[in-house]
Amino acid sequence: MSTETVDSPPSGRIERDRPSRQRALTRIAARPGLILATVFAALFVLAALAPGALTRTDPMALDLGHSLAAPSLAHPFGTDEQGRDLFARVVHGTRLSLGIGLGAAAVSLALAVVLGSVASLGPRWLRAVVSRLIEIQFAFPTLLLALLLVAITGPSAVTQVFAVAIGTAPGYARMIRGQILQAKGSAYVEAALALGHPQGAIVRRHVLPNAVRPLVSVFAMSIGQSIVWASSLAFLGLGVAPPSPEWGALLDAGRLYIVHAPWLTVVPGLVIVVLAVVATTLGNHLRLALERGER
Repeated sequence: MSTETVDSPPSGRIERDRPSRQRALTRIAARPGLILATVFAALFVLAALAPGALTRTDPMALDLGHSLAAPSLAHPFGTDEQGRDLFARVVHGTRLSLGIGLGAAAVSLALAVVLGSVASLGPRWLRAVVSRLIEIQFAFPTLLLALLLVAITGPSAVTQVFAVAIGTAPGYARMIRGQILQAKGSAYVEAALALGHPQGAIVRRHVLPNAVRPLVSVFAMSIGQSIVWASSLAFLGLGVAPPSPEWGALLDAGRLYIVHAPWLTVVPGLVIVVLAVVATTLGNHLRLALERGER
């Protein structure tokens, strides 16, 4: 009676047969910075969508008996000059602050795509005009533009969105213009032209998709940048006015008490910095993932 022996597969084969999900989780676990950024991003999203899950305190409730109270167990972030809980105000202000950042980033990149595409694909005279316009916008101070918009429309969240978007769009437009010009000179575009494909189809199928792909990671990073810009404008009185819990408005309200109650300025400032770092970290990891996928 013969017996059959089954050889164990080599370790390399076991590694190749491991499910892709497990390999992906292993790669993620090796990056603690990405895990930490993802956790904070989830907290920010939760605060924006369901602030009641993080705090039951009314952000507008007055308690003059506990005004300017230092951080404690009852008030983790302290209270403001009217006794309002700063933690509740920061949590409830996340939706407006994040909305301004997302709106400004979306409008900025939309303008950048239009300007960058025209500056690289349009007729020669139009390319020259748009390129000069981008240079003028790039040199125009964002703060001066915000002052102009405030003078016309008044301070508001919409003013912040468009002031930040118009101020940051030229930089992205120049990047998109460079990406499109690089894609136009690539080997696959030359091959498509040699095969007689229409230029319009080449632009739609090859040039624009490859030029716009990096914007996925740029959008993530621009959210943090937009929130920083918008908060800076609100701190100067050019955005949403107090008593709104928007983070820039909290900075504006707290600067009067910077000596006696520094937490009113330090805490919202730290939250803005954390969100900017989280957005930048996620954007960088997304960019690296896209670059690995192209190889």
